[in-house]
Amino acid sequence: MSAQATKSIPATGEWNPRLAILLAMAMFVLVVDTSLMNVSISAVVVDLHTTVSGVQAAIALEALVSAAFILISSKVGDLIGRKLAYVLGLLGYAIGALAMTLAQDLNTIIIFWAIFGGIGASLLLPAMQSLIHGNFEGAAQKRVYAMVGASMAIAAAVGPLLGGFVTTFMSWRVGFLLELIIIAVVLSGIRMVKDVPYTGNRGVDFVGAAFSVVGMGGIVLGILIWQEGGERVGAFMAAGAVSLALFGWWLVRRKRDGKVTLIDPDLFRSIIFRLGISGQMLQQIALGGTMIVVPVFLQMVLDYNAMQAGLSIAPLSLTMFAVAMLAGRRAGTRRASSIIRAGYLLLTIGMLIMIPIVPRANSGLWLAIPLIIAGAGLGLLVSQLNNYTLAPISQERISEAAGVNSAAGSFGLSFGLAMAGGLMLAALSFSFITMAQASAVIPPADQQRVATVLEEDAQILSDAQLQALLVSQPQAISDEILRINTDARNRALQVALLVPLLAGLLGLLTSIRMMRQPDVKPSADIEGVALG
Repeated sequence: MSAQATKSIPATGEWNPRLAILLAMAMFVLVVDTSLMNVSISAVVVDLHTTVSGVQAAIALEALVSAAFILISSKVGDLIGRKLAYVLGLLGYAIGALAMTLAQDLNTIIIFWAIFGGIGASLLLPAMQSLIHGNFEGAAQKRVYAMVGASMAIAAAVGPLLGGFVTTFMSWRVGFLLELIIIAVVLSGIRMVKDVPYTGNRGVDFVGAAFSVVGMGGIVLGILIWQEGGERVGAFMAAGAVSLALFGWWLVRRKRDGKVTLIDPDLFRSIIFRLGISGQMLQQIALGGTMIVVPVFLQMVLDYNAMQAGLSIAPLSLTMFAVAMLAGRRAGTRRASSIIRAGYLLLTIGMLIMIPIVPRANSGLWLAIPLIIAGAGLGLLVSQLNNYTLAPISQERISEAAGVNSAAGSFGLSFGLAMAGGLMLAALSFSFITMAQASAVIPPADQQRVATVLEEDAQILSDAQLQALLVSQPQAISDEILRINTDARNRALQVALLVPLLAGLLGLLTSIRMMRQPDVKPSADIEGVALG
């Protein structure tokens, strides 16, 4: 290696601003990716001639793949090298971004963006954490974690606005092309990254990995199959539930026999850790449900473009960002459990206010106040849940515990996306059929056909587009079909919002149990360990 090349790679532990910026850029892409899809749903539906449920299923599947593989991917990174895992993770995301830029059908998005991108995320997160620890020390390490954390928070806050702007004034494909360019820039500096050797047990728990993947995958895939009208839904969900139960049994058995396990079951001996990952999962269920239902309402009912949808969602994301930053710095001597309780309370109140507003809202401004309240609640949760969950964990197990915490959050996100979308479509179908059959205006011979057509069009056309298609129909029939369409959509959206509402209520109950536990001083330096 030349002297010039040697100088370009600072010694391990030194502050390297270029490497820190590149790591922050990688995290920005990871977080902003889903926001681009959420605000671009209607544009993707039109361009690819697909349905809302199809796009929503792809979004949920990407989060599911990340959750299902993150535990085994962490072990893969240990075996092949964290630097190689980091590169492969970035390449997985690059493949997904390239596919989104060129996609001509939904199958391309599912295979390359959801599956390859999800696997990329599962490799990237644990590898990034290990590389930060291995390439920086002391104050430099904390500065990098602060930069990466800030990048993550900014991406979550501005993602809807950025995605809305790009989609409206250029194309949703441009947003993913920009992701691809950022990834290329990050990879261009890979020589600055020093690999971190793994010195632990190199055994692999293949059976435990299979149980974890089938367990999480079976439950969420069952929901996605249900919303698409598929068969054997119960079989998929039962297989998932049984696999998760077997996963727990297998871990305990392997631990007792002194064999390597995918994760240490002794982590779950701590009630604080159990309550924490439950809270993390419920928070992400609420966030996932909200971030799929609200954009669909704005784009398909109010006929908003991506920019308008992004601006309307901004009160949620910006408030979440601001409150998380403020609460993280000014928590003072307040108990983390009390802040978590306040967060779930605000989240629940926001959802309770939003549900009755939906049928009356003719503008995204109607949603601003409940979104601000819910965003404040989510911000409080973001500021405290990771630290609360990892506080009782010892230094040597902190990375493993953070992986479990991230897996629980990603699983919750995918479950919230899938369940809210599934309930929305089921409620649409039921409402269209019952309202059409109860109509005194639509001829009985046409009622079933109208219900079927409305159900199909609800996933393709906005209210304004449906109205344009009905210009040739008699005025009374046209008005009745539009009334049924509007009422059914509003009812379905209200039903779907029950998912984040119930998650908020369950989180509130969980936080009450947290309040009964004594405060725990962190037994390890948990700065930045839960990047996902």
